[in-house]
Amino acid sequence: MGFQKKLLKWFDENRRSFPWRENKEPYNVWLSEIILQQTRTAQGLPYYESFLSAFPTVTALAKASEDQVMKLWQGLGYYSRARNLHATAQQITEQYDGKFPNDFDQIKSLKGIGDYTASAITSICFNQEQAVVDGNVYRVLSRTFGIIHPIDTSGAHKVFKDKAQILMKGAPPGDFNQAMMEFGALQCVPKNPNCLDCIFQNECLAFQQGKVSLLPVKGKKLKVKKRYLHYFVMIDDLKNTLLEKRKGKGIWQNLYQFPLIETFEKRKNFTDQEFKRLLSEHQINADFIMEKWNDQPVLHKLTHQHLEINFWIVKLNQSDSLDTESSEIQDYPMPRVLQNFRDKFFIN
Repeated sequence: MGFQKKLLKWFDENRRSFPWRENKEPYNVWLSEIILQQTRTAQGLPYYESFLSAFPTVTALAKASEDQVMKLWQGLGYYSRARNLHATAQQITEQYDGKFPNDFDQIKSLKGIGDYTASAITSICFNQEQAVVDGNVYRVLSRTFGIIHPIDTSGAHKVFKDKAQILMKGAPPGDFNQAMMEFGALQCVPKNPNCLDCIFQNECLAFQQGKVSLLPVKGKKLKVKKRYLHYFVMIDDLKNTLLEKRKGKGIWQNLYQFPLIETFEKRKNFTDQEFKRLLSEHQINADFIMEKWNDQPVLHKLTHQHLEINFWIVKLNQSDSLDTESSEIQDYPMPRVLQNFRDKFFIN
């Protein structure tokens, strides 16, 4: 029995039941694929259900405000996915009357949709032979066929997609793609896979050569930047506060935060000049009492950045500048680390 038949037989016996597999509408598949990028299925499923409940169609999502979309997304991270999701819904509504195009190149041209997502949609929803390539597929193919091409180089995608296309030929495209990803997620896992109970044990070159832990190959070492954030929580006696929307490119774009001083070198504190400038920017000239909220910095790790975060409570004796009522603060979309602080300080 060849690779394709073994894989599809395994998938038939082991496939998990997910709502986006029962309803193969392009909108549902697209939504699930965007949510599950960089996200475990167990974590992503409640978000998928919340989004479908709030926005059952592409048009409904297009009509939502960005704040509504970001609020539902908060906690998932990689927030550019949410902004692109919203922008693409508007694009589909305006250009295609709210209906997904069925052409691979047209789908791939939509904002935030690359080869992987376009391949998933066209194969699952439109039965077109477009192989998906994600981390699971890289892992299965590199181990089974002994492919040593580094997966983080520019030519890797073509190498692995070409191989997957050959293996897919003649199979139901949607089932083949889902089987590849499912096999990588359940059987050919990154660490300590159960190779002795694998359908490809006899064919797998990595297993035969004792190289399972060495594949797939990565050529680049991840560079991590360290950043130091001081958030200033301005409050009055009622805990009304001040929020600002994070502008510009980079992490957490268009999410809300407390006024911030950021340093790019490790410092336990900020300067008087920096703090005075912050107060001036927010037109605060009232008397205040300030105290540090956390004894040790809150450590928050992102893929390419490690953040050290301090919270400072600034109690003002008048509140003309504090335009966010404490009872409304949970309505604003925030990064997870700020949500955690908010829930402890304002809500508990």
